[in-house]
Amino acid sequence: MSRPLRIEYPYAWYHVMNHGRRAESIFLDATDFRTFFELLIASAELWNVRIAAFCLLSNHYHILLQTPDANLSRFMRHVDGVYTQYFNRVHHCDGQLFRGRYKSILVDADSYLLQLVRYIHRNPLKMAGVKTLDAYKWSSHRGYVSVEKKWDWLYKDFIFAMLTKEKRYQHRAYQEFMAEENAGRICEIFERLEIPSVLGSRRFVDWVKDRFFQQKHHQEIPESRVLAPERKRIKRIVCEAYHVDENVLLRSKRGAFNEARNVAIYLSRVLRGDGLDELCKEFQMKRCSSASSAIERMKDEIKKDSRLRKRVDRLREELLNKGQT
Repeated sequence: MSRPLRIEYPYAWYHVMNHGRRAESIFLDATDFRTFFELLIASAELWNVRIAAFCLLSNHYHILLQTPDANLSRFMRHVDGVYTQYFNRVHHCDGQLFRGRYKSILVDADSYLLQLVRYIHRNPLKMAGVKTLDAYKWSSHRGYVSVEKKWDWLYKDFIFAMLTKEKRYQHRAYQEFMAEENAGRICEIFERLEIPSVLGSRRFVDWVKDRFFQQKHHQEIPESRVLAPERKRIKRIVCEAYHVDENVLLRSKRGAFNEARNVAIYLSRVLRGDGLDELCKEFQMKRCSSASSAIERMKDEIKKDSRLRKRVDRLREELLNKGQT
């Protein structure tokens, strides 16, 4: 199984979710729900994690959280591990409870935090028999409409302040916001088979690419491709370095070595992990064998030619270390 992409830094925001294996239930009764709820509170205190919203449903959960100590993996390993042990012990089961590793989305707080709170809290309305948000017991919505001190652990003041700075109007602003339908963009994202690893503005995504791609790029982490330089940027940087027009990257002549073209193909493969089919389409090659040959030839040339190796290394560093433009 490939490893999911994990980007961790202090005070990062995440939308985290996990499902039962084969869509099976992970909460069979009220005691299960309550146990996970209490585990969430205790774990948040233990690992210094801020829970802003959560919703527990029969076969999956959603959590919106911030990690001041950049420790998402340790926190979630603790939560899923402890709950699995509890579930197996109480229900006389053995083995895996969840579908696999939890899914996390790194979130641009400025762009999507409020929308995710609403999405998480409105989730139970999809269930039969749940007519209002207040009617569902196992979400943090009740903590937002309550003034009881037992909900003080919930990191809701930050969310309230995003709605309005006037404290006396915050509960009303929250209720009005929850009464609105979820934004189409958010619904579309969670309906996909492949949920993105990063959610935010173009500026935020570019910042993540710039800061984390080089350390996260790995063949066992296919999702790291979301951090990779875009194809059009690779082409542009290569064309600028070789002082050629982009059309040159599409030209192939038998017996001739088009260095700019081969470098662009090679970098697309190495930095993005592009497949042979993708390379054929992008560089107008008829056969996958042509793309494979171009890559292998570049590898051989780089080994033999130190000046070519230095040129390719400079381009690689420029693509990895500079933000998207």
